[in-house]
Amino acid sequence: MSDPWLTIIGLGEDGAQGLSAAAREALEQAELVIGAPRHLALLPALRAQRLEWPVPFADGIALLLAHRGRAVAMLASGDPFWFGAGAVVARHLDPGEWRTLPVPSTFTMAAARLGWALQDTVCLGLHAAPLTRLRPHLAPGRPIIALMRDGEQVGELARYLTEQGFGGSHLHVMEALGGPRERIRCAAVETLNFTDIAHPVAVGIVPGAGPALPTISGLPDDLFASDGQITKRPIRALTLSALAPRAGETLWDIGAGSGSIGIEWLLAHRANRALAIEADPVRAARARANAAKLGVDHLQVIEGRTPDTWPEGPPPDAVFIGGGLSEALLEAIWKRLPRGTRLVANAVTLESECLLAQWHGRKGGALLRIELADAAPIGTRHGWRARYPVVQWSVSL
Repeated sequence: MSDPWLTIIGLGEDGAQGLSAAAREALEQAELVIGAPRHLALLPALRAQRLEWPVPFADGIALLLAHRGRAVAMLASGDPFWFGAGAVVARHLDPGEWRTLPVPSTFTMAAARLGWALQDTVCLGLHAAPLTRLRPHLAPGRPIIALMRDGEQVGELARYLTEQGFGGSHLHVMEALGGPRERIRCAAVETLNFTDIAHPVAVGIVPGAGPALPTISGLPDDLFASDGQITKRPIRALTLSALAPRAGETLWDIGAGSGSIGIEWLLAHRANRALAIEADPVRAARARANAAKLGVDHLQVIEGRTPDTWPEGPPPDAVFIGGGLSEALLEAIWKRLPRGTRLVANAVTLESECLLAQWHGRKGGALLRIELADAAPIGTRHGWRARYPVVQWSVSL
């Protein structure tokens, strides 16, 4: 196997001073060095041609591949495979075409400065992502290190934390870690008034008291905007239990309504994927908004009615039918999806119950009738007010 033509070099704010001997040698032997203007400015004079990586980042992939076969050094921040460019580039190359020479990441240096155990700290790259991705991780006293785009975004972070009820949090604002411009300042969210924060910047967040999200299935209903078309909390908890999400799996949520099932599936593990199929465009938009608010903006919402609208791409590991249950839908699922796919369907009407009972008789699985009642006033006392019963069928195809 020939030597790799591309060397991905992690660069810290101290420039060439912090590079290993192997990284220095790669730069000296390179015919071309490509990177962001900030990274190129950190290097001394080299014999290699210099090329600025364009914005947006994706436009640079074709530019890089056009030099395939030459000795190329690509510059990236810190550890290129931790919220960096390394994985994006590597997926376009064969394994033998590249190597990487990292330096300590911003997260490593931040934890070292703050005295935080990195394995117990949530690390997030929010420099190119919405701040709402913080929401699932906000819990009193649980530390977070987040990469920020710039000083303006740090101000947005303080406002977001206040809006979410975490105004008593503290922020460690860390600029240019590891370089001559390094600066670390601490402030309470409510009094943050730094106006001269310079890129690159990371923030250590120590959340104060606030409404943390539960870490098990069955979030409070009031966390989801809805028009009443929502799988209610206790039924949702039983439904997620039957769907049994596992790390890296994909769910199809058919008749998604508010999107609550798909959202909680995504919250179960950050590697999970979910597609929500909803015929009503207003409800589809509401499901997107709910997902963004709860930090899982990667919920994919498809407008349409299954089986007329059939998602493209790999098949799911599990399917939930919360609306639009029909003979045609069940027939399509059995014909098109692979054996072993988990299916859970909930029914409230007599007609839907009858359909599930028939399919249970043909295909097996478990049939569960869920009857709940809430305490409600009767004059000066209380009695039980029954909810509509729900019939749940769970089965593996």
